[in-house]
Amino acid sequence: MKRFRARKIAGVICLVIAGVIAFGIIVMLLWNALMPEIFHLPTISFWQALGLFLLAKILFSGFRGGGPRGRMKDKLREKWMTMTPEEREKFKQDWGGRCGRERV
Repeated sequence: MKRFRARKIAGVICLVIAGVIAFGIIVMLLWNALMPEIFHLPTISFWQALGLFLLAKILFSGFRGGGPRGRMKDKLREKWMTMTPEEREKFKQDWGGRCGRERV
């Protein structure tokens, strides 16, 4: 059981590292393909691309990770809490039909 847990943790760590490297490469390639040509900016290195990606993450979604969708979810949850039981049932019926589910 401990080996499985250790493998799982090692696998997650490897996936995170691979994801960070992939995002860094993607940001670097996109920047170097577009920005020097369009805005006459210098090309950037892999590490600068990672820094730029981290800065964008902090500025646009913060550390919470929710981003705009997370805030919409919070607003929807707040609205749900203020609804009456009748309004909740009507909401369920309306959205249940939109999501392809039939309410019985």
